[in-house]
Amino acid sequence: MAVGAPTQLKSNTTSSNQNYLRPFITILMIFAVWGIMGALNDVLTNHLKKAFTLTELQSSLVQSAFFAGYFLAAIPAGKIIHKLGYKNGILIGLGLCILGCALFFPAADYRVYGFFLGALLIIAFGCTFLEVAANPYASILGSSETAASRLNLAQGFNALAKTLAAYAGTKLILGDKELSVEQIKAMTASQFEIFQIEAANSVKGPYLALIILLTIFAVAIYFADLPEIEEEGDQSIDTTNKSLFDFPHLILGVLAIFFYVGAQEGVGGKLFSYLEYLKLDNLTTEVKALCLTTFLGIFMVGRFVGAWIMTKIDAAKMLVLFAAISAILSLLCTVLSGYAAVGCLVAIGFFNSIQFSTIFTLAIKNLGSFTKQGSTYLIMGICGAAILPALMGYISDISNIQLAMLTPFVCYLYVVYYGWIGCKIR
Repeated sequence: MAVGAPTQLKSNTTSSNQNYLRPFITILMIFAVWGIMGALNDVLTNHLKKAFTLTELQSSLVQSAFFAGYFLAAIPAGKIIHKLGYKNGILIGLGLCILGCALFFPAADYRVYGFFLGALLIIAFGCTFLEVAANPYASILGSSETAASRLNLAQGFNALAKTLAAYAGTKLILGDKELSVEQIKAMTASQFEIFQIEAANSVKGPYLALIILLTIFAVAIYFADLPEIEEEGDQSIDTTNKSLFDFPHLILGVLAIFFYVGAQEGVGGKLFSYLEYLKLDNLTTEVKALCLTTFLGIFMVGRFVGAWIMTKIDAAKMLVLFAAISAILSLLCTVLSGYAAVGCLVAIGFFNSIQFSTIFTLAIKNLGSFTKQGSTYLIMGICGAAILPALMGYISDISNIQLAMLTPFVCYLYVVYYGWIGCKIR
């Protein structure tokens, strides 16, 4: 997901004819980074569950560790970027991502689940810096009239990278001959040890490739001629003698971000477990990769289609419509079976597409000089993905994964409320 840019931005360059194409392409790389990281989390949730014979709750800690990083790092990242500049903030973010990826190697060697979670937390810190810093650049690199379209293009590129990474990550990490839970339980102690070593080592290749890719990105950013920018609140709105709590649409928006992101990551992170629970015929790694790739691919398509529809329909009404359909599909996932259930689960990806950016836009409306502070709290709301997927895991352990789909159902209902009533300025 991408975080909205501040209300107004200005460059320190005085040239109105400056060619921004090359720096904008460079920034697109950064949008790709956290898309790739998010996609690999969905694969790791299932992979580490089998490698360490984890419960659904324990495997959900992959998402908990990653998205807790957004909550912990959002405010510090904003302060550091304000002091050191946006370009340096991006470099810090990339450095933290490289460090986190490097920690996967000792984690694989020692085969300690907590070590993997710690590495993911470091990567999350890096992604937080990238999200806070990169969006303003995407907005300013060109004319103000096309700022919204540039940001949507960058977000679409993020979704494209996530889609491709999901397919490649599934194939590289899970392998062509993925074992079932029953096959793993039937292993002897020596067989299981060999399996665990191979499973842990299988993450090294993809994360080594990421280290190389991130290093190339960092070098490109370091030498890129990126303009320095400064943030300005909307001074036309009087916020004298006010606080953030005087904007209910913001406070309710933070909760909407919390519930939406929790639902989105819960559905994506539990997709493989859901497929296995349905006991589908010929459930190969290829089928799993196709389902996850389709889920993320139609998410990408939904962003572009939704952005076009919102030029004709009010954003709040679009949010209500997409969230309501997501809730219905989640409910159907609790009662259907076979590929009808799979179709409903995958279809949620399309209707997830516009919800985050729409909630964010509605929540920061009319905040004036509180825009930056409000945006930070909205970013912190992403920690819903650290809590709600874990709740789904707990429900799965005591019952089943289909019943756990009631969690995103309730979350989407709250988003419906926010788009219908909660987002109104009062």
